[in-house]
Amino acid sequence: MTEQPRQANPNDACASAYLRQGTRQIRAILFDKDGTLVDFQRTWGPAVDEVIRRLAAGNRAVYEQLSAASRFIGSERRFLPDSPIIGEPTNLFGARWAEVLGCSPSAAFFAEINRLLCDATVMHLAAIGSPKTVLNELARRRYRIGMCTNDPELTARAHACKLGLDGILEFIAGYDSGFGIKPQAGPVLAFAHAVGVPSADILVVGDTVFDLDAAHAAGAVAVGVLTGLATAETLAPHADALIASYAELPDWLEGYRPPSVQPSTRVATTMLWSDSPAGSKTDMSTARAVDEQKKSIGGPGSRM
Repeated sequence: MTEQPRQANPNDACASAYLRQGTRQIRAILFDKDGTLVDFQRTWGPAVDEVIRRLAAGNRAVYEQLSAASRFIGSERRFLPDSPIIGEPTNLFGARWAEVLGCSPSAAFFAEINRLLCDATVMHLAAIGSPKTVLNELARRRYRIGMCTNDPELTARAHACKLGLDGILEFIAGYDSGFGIKPQAGPVLAFAHAVGVPSADILVVGDTVFDLDAAHAAGAVAVGVLTGLATAETLAPHADALIASYAELPDWLEGYRPPSVQPSTRVATTMLWSDSPAGSKTDMSTARAVDEQKKSIGGPGSRM
C-alpha cells in the first residue's frame, strides 16, 4: 500500500501548500447502508411489519397507528418516500411509536426497538447486487472502506457480518457510536480520523439527501445512487455526481478527475479533531471514541 498523506492541518504551511496544489483525489470511500448496499424495501418492509405487529399485540387499531406514524403501507409492506424510518435514528421515530403505545420514550424502550429490528432485519436482509464483490475490488485497489448509517451500530455490524463485509470494512458507525448522525459532518470526519485520510480525499456514497449533505458538511465528495427511494431530481442538487448503483463505482473512479480545492473550503475539508469548535459533534471526546473503535478492531490498517 502506498503511504497515506498525513492529516492536513489548516494552520500548517505545508498543509496549505498541499491544498493549493489541487492534489485532491479519492483515497477512501464511506458507504451508506440501507438503500445503497441493502435493499431497503425488501429488508425493512417485512421487518418493520413484524415488529409493529408484535408491539401492537393483536390490536389492529394500534397497528394502523404505528404504520401511519412510520409512513408505512402495511398491506404492501412498503414505505412511503417520506417515511421517518428511512433516515431517522431510533430515538426520533421511536418517540412516535412510544406516543402511539402510550409508553415512555425511554432508553430502555429504544433499546428494545433496536433489538427487535436488528433481529428482524438480519432475518430478511436483502443485498443490492453483490456488496462483497464490489467492496473487495475497491479494497484491492487500496481504497480505505467504511460504512455509516443512522441505524444503531449493533444493527450495522450484524448486517455487515451477514453480507460478508466484516473483513473489508475498516470503520462502522451508527447513530449511537458517538460521532453524531447524518446529515451532520461528524460521522464523515470520524471516518477520516479513523483511516488517516483528509476528508477532502473521501468519497461518500449514499441514496439520501442526508448522506450527500453529510459529505459536503465535512468537505468530502458526494455521490448519489438511485437504488433507494429518493429520485434523481431530489438528489441531484446535493450530489457531485449521480450513478445508478454503487456497482458502477469501480468504473466511475477510473474516470474521476479531482477538482482543485478552493481556498474557501480549506478549513472544512481538513479540520483536525483538535481544531473542531468546542462542544461540537467533532470535539476531542469524539476523537477518543474513534480511537477506542480503532483499538477494538486492531487499528486503522486492520480489516474487521
